[in-house]
Amino acid sequence: MRSVNIADLKNNLSRYLDEVRQGEEVLVWNRNLPIAKIVPLSTGDEEEELLDLAAQGLLSLPEKTKGFPKDFFTAPLPKVKVDALKLLREERDDR
Repeated sequence: MRSVNIADLKNNLSRYLDEVRQGEEVLVWNRNLPIAKIVPLSTGDEEEELLDLAAQGLLSLPEKTKGFPKDFFTAPLPKVKVDALKLLREERDDR
């Protein structure tokens, strides 16, 4: 893995990106502290990478849901009788 400070990275970005394209990883340092790592993008299965990251505890996968009911987007909205002006006045009176 190549280590580089920010100034050198800025001055030679194309060279470092070429190295990343060839599979090299670049660790970026700022004032003697590592702040980032530039790694090549995988051309493989992204889902497998996500599962690996989840196994390492670096991200959480979304919970499986059953989804929306079939008529969720087409069902008519229920009719509700609300006096909007009355609600607005009540809210303003609370201030």
